Amino acid sequence: MTILDWLIVALFLGTLMAIGYAFSRRNKDVEDYFVAGRSMPGWIVAIAATGTTISAGTFVGSPELGFNTDLTYVLNLLGSIVGGMVVAALIMPKLYKANTITIYGFIGDRFGEKSKRVNSAMFLLGQLFTSGSRLFIAAIAISVIVFGGIKFDFMVYSIIILGLVSTIYTMMGGIKGLLYIDTFQTLLLVGTGVVALIMVYFSLDMPLADIWATITDGGLTKVPGANAGGLTADGAIAGWQEGSKVKMFDFSLNWASPYTVLGGMIGVAFFKVCQYTTDHEFVQRQLACRDVKQASASLVWSQLISLPIVLVFLMIGVLLFAKYKTEFLAGGELSQFFTDARDIFPQYIKNHIPMGVRGLMITGLLAAALSSFNSAINAMASSFVTDLYLPIRAERGKEVKGDADQLSSSRKMVFLMGMLLTGFAIVTAVMQEASGLNLVDFATGVMCFAYAGMIGVFLTAIFTKNRGNYVTVLAAIVVGALIILPLMFQKQLFGTQYIAWTWWAPIGGIISTAICLLGKTKK
Repeated sequence: MTILDWLIVALFLGTLMAIGYAFSRRNKDVEDYFVAGRSMPGWIVAIAATGTTISAGTFVGSPELGFNTDLTYVLNLLGSIVGGMVVAALIMPKLYKANTITIYGFIGDRFGEKSKRVNSAMFLLGQLFTSGSRLFIAAIAISVIVFGGIKFDFMVYSIIILGLVSTIYTMMGGIKGLLYIDTFQTLLLVGTGVVALIMVYFSLDMPLADIWATITDGGLTKVPGANAGGLTADGAIAGWQEGSKVKMFDFSLNWASPYTVLGGMIGVAFFKVCQYTTDHEFVQRQLACRDVKQASASLVWSQLISLPIVLVFLMIGVLLFAKYKTEFLAGGELSQFFTDARDIFPQYIKNHIPMGVRGLMITGLLAAALSSFNSAINAMASSFVTDLYLPIRAERGKEVKGDADQLSSSRKMVFLMGMLLTGFAIVTAVMQEASGLNLVDFATGVMCFAYAGMIGVFLTAIFTKNRGNYVTVLAAIVVGALIILPLMFQKQLFGTQYIAWTWWAPIGGIISTAICLLGKTKK
């Protein structure tokens, strides 16, 4: 990296700090700090929520996915839109009208204080892994660009740097500042993605017809028995699939594949229902809207906006495949990416993007990473402070009184959550290696750990009046998590992948709902 690149990155980080500081004096109480006094316009929330949805998994993981497979992942995005529409129509109005700072307050109103605390604690535990995984994925790219490769110690340094920066400006500005910061970061992410796609396209130096032929004729076969250079005895490249890279529809009934039509339109739709019903990181933004209509609309629009953004990054991976395949078949050396494509896009940025533009690309990566990480920090602090810390202090006769003291406590908890998430990002780096999943599958699949049990509780609370109690709430959450754990490590436990992550939430969610319904609510 050149001095110009570092200056661009410094300007970006300085802008984030300035916005956070500007909003630091605008928070009058805890409701202002965590839900913006329910005063935010829907369009700001929609763009900010898009940044939270796509995360670093899009910037780094989608090019890996496009390089390794094809475009069938797009079906998952269509499933996301379906799931978002279901939540906007049937669930979001009830969560918004509950008028609680966190969605777990709604559970407390329905099942009691202990149930609220159990759900809040499960959310916090789940977030340590899910948001930690996003920060880890971003650290892969930072490690490659700044330190020159994927090494564990390099990733640790990168995780610590990203975690500290995000925690500081999140602590200052509260949710108001974050929504404007995330809007800025999302627009920056889109811009850098489009610029990168154009640059990769022109770097091919091939007629469009030749590019199309290269990405549609396959030619790289998935075969065992590769030597150290990645080749089999007959010269094929190991670990690859034949077929078109622009394939978008897979109508097979392969439960081990996450990117089938059935998996996308049913499994992913259910996953999104879980996400925008049980995960305060995502719902918190909608609760900051001025009214329930804008809250529901912003949710749907965030899913619609995400589709073309992810498609841009998938196509970056597809075009990089065409580039390296063409070079290899012309007699060039076999690229390392044909055996490990996790850093396919970061390496391209490091080695082929000119100075200045390289700095811009890094800001896009940082925007993707920080937009999801800072939202997790704020949502976790919101849940911990309002659902656990303040109520428990009050019960013990040590109530935190006054808006100033509550705000001070909230900022301290934001810092604590930021440090915890940074630490767990290092843990997820080890988990991803053990799971054998690609970056996108790992980042989304790990979310099911908390979703599977909590969705049963929320569905029972929302759609029934006298079913469920503390005992069945606790049982549903525990069983849901226990179902997901062996699914996450199928390859280690059973030797192969039988069920893709797209079906984990439906399986766990159906069982946990049945368990929660067994109880009867006490009047």
